[in-house]
Amino acid sequence: MTRILGISAFYHDSAAALVEDGCIVAAAQEERFSRLKHDARFPAGAVRYCLQEGGTRLEDVDAVVFYDKPFLKFERLLETYLATAPRGFRSFVAAMPVWLKEKLFQKSLLRRQLAAIAGEDAPLPPLMFSEHHLSHAASAFYPSPFEEAAVLCLDGVGEWATSSAWLGRGSTLQPLWEQPFPHSLGLLYSAFTYYTGFKVNSGEYKMMGLAPFGEPRYADAIREHLIDVKPDGSFRLDLDYFDFATGLRMTNPRFHALFDGPPRAPDAPLDQRTADIARSVQQVTEDVVLALVRGLHADTGQRRLCLAGGVALNCVANGRVLREGPFEDLWIQPAAGDAGGALGAALFAWHARFADDRQPAGPDGMQGAYLGPAITDEGARAFLEREGLPFEELDDKDLAGRVAALLEGGAVVGWVQGRMEFGPRALGTRSILGDPRDPEMQRRLNLKTKFRESFRPFAPSVTDSAAGEHFEIDRPSPYMLLTARVRNRIEVPEGQGTGLMERLHRPRSALPAITHVDCSARLHTVDAGVNPRFHALLEAFGARTGVPVLINTSFNVRGEPIVCTEEDACRCFLATDMDYLVLGRCLLEASGMPAAHRLRAERVFDPD
Repeated sequence: MTRILGISAFYHDSAAALVEDGCIVAAAQEERFSRLKHDARFPAGAVRYCLQEGGTRLEDVDAVVFYDKPFLKFERLLETYLATAPRGFRSFVAAMPVWLKEKLFQKSLLRRQLAAIAGEDAPLPPLMFSEHHLSHAASAFYPSPFEEAAVLCLDGVGEWATSSAWLGRGSTLQPLWEQPFPHSLGLLYSAFTYYTGFKVNSGEYKMMGLAPFGEPRYADAIREHLIDVKPDGSFRLDLDYFDFATGLRMTNPRFHALFDGPPRAPDAPLDQRTADIARSVQQVTEDVVLALVRGLHADTGQRRLCLAGGVALNCVANGRVLREGPFEDLWIQPAAGDAGGALGAALFAWHARFADDRQPAGPDGMQGAYLGPAITDEGARAFLEREGLPFEELDDKDLAGRVAALLEGGAVVGWVQGRMEFGPRALGTRSILGDPRDPEMQRRLNLKTKFRESFRPFAPSVTDSAAGEHFEIDRPSPYMLLTARVRNRIEVPEGQGTGLMERLHRPRSALPAITHVDCSARLHTVDAGVNPRFHALLEAFGARTGVPVLINTSFNVRGEPIVCTEEDACRCFLATDMDYLVLGRCLLEASGMPAAHRLRAERVFDPD
């Protein structure tokens, strides 16, 4: 048996993944163990988990593979500073001590961290380095169900590449082209994330959620001044408007003048102009992605497409690629950002160094993305007994019906089962659930449970067999990476309620709590064979209501990573106004919890 450990670290979303003979055994982000969102440090907790899940020691691993090449990144940094001198001097002075102390000598740093896990006298496996976009491409193609496919990777920047295209055939990945830094679709989107007052590398999805409240009034200005897009999708940015290559900010005064004012302060009220800016850059981004996809199809003639990189988490753009693009089928890596680079690095090493062939797995090789630590029924019961938290244990046949009745009655339920998801989406094992028919549920969850911005939409989970009945989609969406129009829409008279919040709380369908202002939803379809307990709950809710659909949002509060352990789940449950918690087969009621229990100790997370 050949075991390969993949690692991503030192930028954001550090992670580890273990692959055995080409099969994914385990994968997790470090933030879930450290409880520090987007933790960029060496993923010691994630590495230890992967080794434990694989029943192996580090010294018995055949190779450790890092997801990019630090020297190439350093080369890009130096060349950028030299090309833009003296404008980048402040940024250069800030960055160099970190590079000279740590990042330039990452091989030594990685070996020290690995030695701390293995033990002083234990031999270490060979250490290999992939390249950033190669890791993304491998994470997209190798777990996909396709024997052949075109592969498109879009993110901020790796070593030099910001976009890249590949052709996957069997066990090989052939590079086709790449777009070099600083011309980056991901950095363009992040510049607007910064400008609209959200946090770069975590707030992009907030801007995507805000976009439907606006009109694309600034789209032409973006196309005219910021980005020059060719018919094949290749593009160049006008760097006179940006500061990310030379300074400590994303944008500069010329950018601000173009959009009628300075960046929005993070705590400032949202206004129509901000929503219009978000809509404008979202539309331009979608158009560029579509142009790139069409160009790649013309180049390769392939019928199938795989996507990875941070831009591939833009589910609205993905939906348009599926509906309007030339490819017959699409597969997106659920951990599309840098965390997925750990998995891609391990898979690339396996196929490049150890494998003779590749047999694509159906529906894919990600096992529903349930690759993290498991919570078992027995472990949940033992934890609750040890902590003295009152609970009721139910049989499997009673659990779904009981919880469905609670949800129908308006309860908010934390739902924690089995192995944790790998990637940024909760997919029914670390979720908070609610009734999508309740027009007040979206407001309650945002403000009283998640403690987050009121405009942000919630995603629905639906049984795969009923998805087409309630949403305009003709295929599965198992990783919540596609948007689709909601059916049974309610026509709203023109001009009725024009303010942002008025539009937010106006019902648009028979499922108002999951229907965004543009009548779309970020859809999660559930297969009984992949997640049987969650599927049974959806069916039970459907039997009671006629709608096998639930609100499904991640089990965490704003600024907190998704919960991992029984203790994480109970702490979060006791700190919010959730009504019930289901931990394995154990049902906890908030009103019956001890008032002074140790897990009620307040934990404060920085806003994201």
